[in-house]
Amino acid sequence: TITVFSSLSMQVDAVLCVASEHDDALSPRPILARSVQQVLLSRGVKPILTPSLELLPLLDGSGVSRLLVCGVGCQVQALRAVEPLLGLEQLYVLGTNCVDNAPSRQALSKFLHVASRRPGSVSGYEFMADYNVHVNLRGGGLEVVPFFTLPAHELKDVIAPSCYACFDYTNALADLVVGYMAAPHQTGVRMSKHPQSVTVRNERGAGMLAAARHKVHVTNDTSGGG
Repeated sequence: TITVFSSLSMQVDAVLCVASEHDDALSPRPILARSVQQVLLSRGVKPILTPSLELLPLLDGSGVSRLLVCGVGCQVQALRAVEPLLGLEQLYVLGTNCVDNAPSRQALSKFLHVASRRPGSVSGYEFMADYNVHVNLRGGGLEVVPFFTLPAHELKDVIAPSCYACFDYTNALADLVVGYMAAPHQTGVRMSKHPQSVTVRNERGAGMLAAARHKVHVTNDTSGGG
């Protein structure tokens, strides 16, 4: 929602985002979207490392001067490093929190065969704040699997080595960040409807959120605990 309305409000020329492979909804396919219909192809979970920035050379001679990029922390860190070389009039960055990705489709399949009774029917999953993995199934089914029941000794290679050294789960260099990190958990609410936390880091981020404000319900943050 934020991506669509931000792209329209900010009048960006393109959105760099991640769609799915045509024959596999969980396999990532970076795209340079030039329409709302193309942006909507990026919906859904693709929990595999994705070389999105390999599309940046396509900007040269494309007429794109205002770009919106959607990405996780490692992608955004690299993007900011080359930002001065892109020659853009304006760059907007919508980030998500990230808590580990699989290095390949094969590694993801290995995880799904352990985490789900129906691995071939998984449409997405999320590690939620109730210490469970919420696994969505095609057709509307849901499996809830406690973190600590997963056999760690069988899953040593399902997380990319680079993720073990990650220092940016919060996506510190994005203009606006949306994710489950620090969002209060609501029991019984599916992850597709669950509240998410939003971090606005600058005026660009504030503008992106304002563009979608009429489509989202926003509450103030709260604190709790000792």
